[in-house]
Amino acid sequence: MAYTLKLPRQGGSLYPYRLKGDTPVTLPQKKSFHKRTAFAAAHVVCDPFTDADPVTNPHIDWEATLQYRHYLWSLGLAVAEAMDTAQRGMGLHWEQARELIRRSVKEAHAVGGRIACGVGTDQLEPSAAVTLADVERAYEEQCEWVEAAGGQIILMASRALAACAKGPEDYEQVYGNLLRRVSRPVILHWLGEMFDPKLKGYWGHENPDEAMKVCLRVIHENPQKVDGIKISLLDADAEIRMRRLLPEHVRMYTGDDFHYPSLIRGDEHGYSHALLGIFDGIAPAAATALEALDEGNLNRYDAVMEKTVPLSRHIFQQPTYAYKTGIVFLAYLNGHQSHFRMIGGAEGHRSVIHLAKMFELADQAGVLLQPELAVERMRLVLAQVGIR
Repeated sequence: MAYTLKLPRQGGSLYPYRLKGDTPVTLPQKKSFHKRTAFAAAHVVCDPFTDADPVTNPHIDWEATLQYRHYLWSLGLAVAEAMDTAQRGMGLHWEQARELIRRSVKEAHAVGGRIACGVGTDQLEPSAAVTLADVERAYEEQCEWVEAAGGQIILMASRALAACAKGPEDYEQVYGNLLRRVSRPVILHWLGEMFDPKLKGYWGHENPDEAMKVCLRVIHENPQKVDGIKISLLDADAEIRMRRLLPEHVRMYTGDDFHYPSLIRGDEHGYSHALLGIFDGIAPAAATALEALDEGNLNRYDAVMEKTVPLSRHIFQQPTYAYKTGIVFLAYLNGHQSHFRMIGGAEGHRSVIHLAKMFELADQAGVLLQPELAVERMRLVLAQVGIR
């Protein structure tokens, strides 16, 4: 059945859009992939029926949130928990993140799903008055919580460290101390300022090549405590340069939501694994492509993955940190949650023009798995701005 609806353009004019209705695939049968490790950074679902301030006192719908993690595991993907996709530090406070980690790790262990959990310093208010010792204590509290829960640590970038560090040596000191204390290898996370402006100049340098040297020193001085590093700089060339300089056993996890197909596919010198927010939204396509890669079917991998790139680039357009809105909107369109409400009111961080274009690109990428439902829900969103 063909579905058509009117979508808005800039300025308020409308145009008819007829859905292609393609689905990316028959969903993969595998429950894991052997050529690449692929984490989807999972979003959280807010509880729309709690009468509380969504900014200062957000409430999570635990059932819907955990169901989505089970969906990701059922496709063979691993879950990266309590990351920026879950609005960590942008609506989700450490108290809620701690409970999210506890619940999600328990669910992962129950079904044999892989999970790694974000560790940061969001107990601290970033300022020059915060000391390096304060930063270390905050990191250690969260590291201890994740390890006690049975999760792997993702050592996220710290706004507090960025605010108080005087130079590269401070980063090397803090990260070195933390890595010596953890009980199992961690995933480091270098998040660029396009995702979080408060992380500008991380590793003590604004120049990414100089910052990379500092990060690489930390890794080479603690190689047995680093599983891998995720870099989210949206710079494929920088990722490839760093990938080739890592110790042999340390993995590169791409966080590049613009160039992920080629980075994961790799070249004659190597490849990246994945830890991506976009994999939350395109999970069926990503899992299908990874299954094709396992089977050596590179044409199938390319065909499925490349169709998702225009959608991802749209979702992650500036301001990049607002990408969470698009991720949750996709989950709503596909019936994974009954509403389009977000903690902190973040559903309002993108315009209806942006959402309409995203609907079109999602259809063309083949990730609207229930077209009739997606059309019905898109019409409800459009009706809120007077489009009928």
